[in-house]
Amino acid sequence: MATEQTLDQRYQQIRNHYSAYTEHTPLASDHEFVKAGLIWGENQGNQTPRILLIALEPSNWKYSKEDQLDLLAYDLLASVNGDEWPIFAHLQDDKSTAHFSLFGGAGTHSVDSIPSVDLILDHLQLEKDPTFRWSMMTYTQLMKQLNIFHERVHRIDKDRGIGNKNDIISEVSKILFLETFRVRHDPTLTFKFEGKTLVFREIFDFNYVAKHGELAVEQIKAAFAEYRDHPDYVITLEDGTHEAIFVGKNKDLYLSNPKNFVTLLRIFQDLGPVKDNRSQIVKQAGSLADMPADLLGRVFDVFLRTNFESKGGLGQYLTPNPVKQAMLEIAMHDIANDNPIMERITSNQFRYCDPTCGSYGFGSVALSHLKRLINYQVAGVSNTQKKKIIDGLLLNSFVGSDSAENMVTLARVNMALQGAPKAKIFWANSLTTKLLKPNSFDLICTNPPFGTPKFGPKDAEAKKHYEAEMEQVLGGFRPTEKVVDSYNAYYDYLKMKWEDTGDLYLDDDGTPKWPGYRTDLRNVSNGKKPEYRLYPSTSGLALGSKPDGKGIWKPVGATIDPAVLFIDRCLQLLRPGGRLLIVLPDGVLCNSGDRYVREYIMGKKDEKTGQFVGGKAIVKAVLSLPADTFKLSGTGAKTSVLYLQKRNTSKERPEQFLPDPQGDVFMAVAETLGYVVKNNIEDYSAGVPNDLDKIVGAYKRGE
Repeated sequence: MATEQTLDQRYQQIRNHYSAYTEHTPLASDHEFVKAGLIWGENQGNQTPRILLIALEPSNWKYSKEDQLDLLAYDLLASVNGDEWPIFAHLQDDKSTAHFSLFGGAGTHSVDSIPSVDLILDHLQLEKDPTFRWSMMTYTQLMKQLNIFHERVHRIDKDRGIGNKNDIISEVSKILFLETFRVRHDPTLTFKFEGKTLVFREIFDFNYVAKHGELAVEQIKAAFAEYRDHPDYVITLEDGTHEAIFVGKNKDLYLSNPKNFVTLLRIFQDLGPVKDNRSQIVKQAGSLADMPADLLGRVFDVFLRTNFESKGGLGQYLTPNPVKQAMLEIAMHDIANDNPIMERITSNQFRYCDPTCGSYGFGSVALSHLKRLINYQVAGVSNTQKKKIIDGLLLNSFVGSDSAENMVTLARVNMALQGAPKAKIFWANSLTTKLLKPNSFDLICTNPPFGTPKFGPKDAEAKKHYEAEMEQVLGGFRPTEKVVDSYNAYYDYLKMKWEDTGDLYLDDDGTPKWPGYRTDLRNVSNGKKPEYRLYPSTSGLALGSKPDGKGIWKPVGATIDPAVLFIDRCLQLLRPGGRLLIVLPDGVLCNSGDRYVREYIMGKKDEKTGQFVGGKAIVKAVLSLPADTFKLSGTGAKTSVLYLQKRNTSKERPEQFLPDPQGDVFMAVAETLGYVVKNNIEDYSAGVPNDLDKIVGAYKRGE
């Protein structure tokens, strides 16, 4: 029978595993359940970055959750010089072991392994921020206090302006917007209230609200009404229209309880003095302006993920962080080794999109990875030039849309906090909007809605509304009530004009407002009855139809899984050579009835040559996800990540794909993501591994 390890023995076992890291400093802790220390080594005369070793007593594996690990790490590192903080961590209890990348721009996240002493210098080191320790202290403080605030408003200090738990998140985003507005704009900025001119900084202050109560609340609401349309936060869309950061129902501030204003403003404003990494005061009163933009964005992202209610509320579910991190790690690994795309990044031509963006979680992670690429993998460029490239990305590169206006507001605030208030994120049906142009994006990462809604006997009206909307989309934007049995709007590439326009809604120039999913279909019939066949093009669509046994394409009905339409739409939006990582239900990848979708993507296999012919994309990878990945959203649908690269084209015929070879497909199965779903939460204390870490590592190594 094995003898149970003591905490000291467990810690020594971890140290022995990293014997090449010869230097060691133990870390003091007030927690009896933890023993920790820092290790580092020397390589080619240079000290390596530090690694944090943490041994835990049994039943403390909850600290494997990223935000909990951040809190524990900060406590352990309280006495360590900020310039010497670790960039990796090894966490171990009696049953489980996990490795993490710590604190970087992409946030703390689990990784396959910690680099050896001769490779660790190749990894990103923390920026030499002179106030790094203060920023991390403030980050952990904000996370704790915002979570407490969310719970108090929900259960104790109820507010008449709050309808549900997700409404609290929306209201916090508005106050956070006002606070960053306060610290980043002219301190003499004024606004109007009942005919009087008031100084914003004097009113938007927790001491002022504590003294003046409801009057202060009304004044702050007036300030929000004036500043919500500030030009710094207004974007210009492809059609020339302008859109402010707060739209629709979010154009007003609903938080009303003065006590909640005082609590929330104190969280953001009472940050204490700013100290450098050696604990010397450099500024008496800190503000959010003193925090790095990516760290401030991480505060909001963690708060959002921790408190978002997926069932009901906004009716959406945020993609689990391990899935987002894995998808972007793989994408960025390939981008870093793709010279033409790297040239697009450095010349400010790179564009990223998420057409079902939610809170823009994928985009936030993508931004962090792109910053790393620019800062640490672009050679021969000065720091000033690198900053200019990053500023260009923040201004021009990030695009997204969502059909839920609340999510669009959260996405806009999320990116504004990270220095991208002009990110072109807008409220629209991305399947049909003309604001998203074909052949426009280098990278798309998305988790689209999938599965047709289930309607009960009492949902007749909702069912009718859904089917009418789908018929309009599939029919090419005709009247929502279906008036004929079959809609076949298509573009005749020989006659160079639209055919069968019928009742299509038309623009002033006579083109359909939305041509529907027929643009890659051509009528090949010589008779009166049309027969449509597929002719793939870079800017076309077809998956609102499907082929019969003779290869004749016919329209489908409103019961089609929208995920199929999003595959087609995303491939249309990508530039030739662009990359798509998309979460899909496994049925699309496996069911015999969806074989036409798979053939549409990669083509049909030529039995003589073994090559796939006629497809739009090369399949790079398929990552199977656990069955409970989206259990919190109320669905047990089995899903996978599909990674595609749009085929290239010739310069002479930009609409015609080149026959790029398919090549081997990387395939892997993740059984667990580092947590189990229990009691309607992601439980990180179960001790299960994040299989995606090893999968990403294997992909990068070409295994």
